[in-house]
Amino acid sequence: MKLAILDDYLNVALKVADWSAVEQHAKISVFTEHLGDEDQAAQALADFDVVIVMRERTRLPASLLLRLPKLRLLVTTGLRNQAIAMETSRELGIDVCGTNLLGYPAFEHTWALILALVRKIPLENNSIHEGGWQKGFAGGLRGKTLGILGLGKLGSQVAKVGQAFGMETISWSQNLTDARAKECGVARVGKDELLSLSDIVTIHLVMSDRTRGLIGDRELNLMKSSAYLVNTSRASIIDEAALVDALKREVIRGAGIDVFSIEPLPVNHSLRRLDNAVLTGHTGYVTEENFTLGYREAVEDVLTWISGNTIRLLN
Repeated sequence: MKLAILDDYLNVALKVADWSAVEQHAKISVFTEHLGDEDQAAQALADFDVVIVMRERTRLPASLLLRLPKLRLLVTTGLRNQAIAMETSRELGIDVCGTNLLGYPAFEHTWALILALVRKIPLENNSIHEGGWQKGFAGGLRGKTLGILGLGKLGSQVAKVGQAFGMETISWSQNLTDARAKECGVARVGKDELLSLSDIVTIHLVMSDRTRGLIGDRELNLMKSSAYLVNTSRASIIDEAALVDALKREVIRGAGIDVFSIEPLPVNHSLRRLDNAVLTGHTGYVTEENFTLGYREAVEDVLTWISGNTIRLLN
């Protein structure tokens, strides 16, 4: 049996979990580079019985699954993966199993981006390494307004830290209630009001048809010219072209972005050339603790499946 581990960019999958029991049944191949387009993925994965994917790094639509006749088990880190055609996998007899992931790394990363933007950390760091000294004129957080789109598990944690910094915290989502806002010590406002009042807008919404394209040209123009936008959620919630244009024209002061419409981000992408964008390569969930949990449970999924059963079945 052949098993593939995809998109292990840091080459850590075999280090953070014990795969020895799996190796008694399967030959493991690790792909440290993204496979590319669908044709390249189909060619690379044609001989594999089991594929382990890092959540949403490689898309597995129906058209690709139909080209993988040997595939019988897909394991994804996380308990949701919108990049996998679940219905088709079920029809083809491919089991899809998931793993637990920690509920806080993305919230921590949100604050890393906020602080990097407001305190001009990338600019100052580059200056020091290049032999210079002070370059940026940083701002502060106390007394500023933090607008949180989505007040769920992550958004509520972001709110607590904002409040610890002495910020006013406001929130909006389509399902947000006064009771939930009060529970989190946050003021519930309308979406347009949030955009126009906030000094920092941060996104913590689930990707759906309702949230796709939620922030476009109109919404960016509602924001203060001194405001920052942060997205560690899903790329398609923001119209990326509109964001690039807004940053170029300084409609907003800056953005901290961890998720992109195409990943890995193309080398010639416009965002890479903008000084007012702090960019990270979808690393909000990339922590040693998270990967150890995800890959350890991936091993459990595979061994359980080999024994004739399934755990954490998603389809």
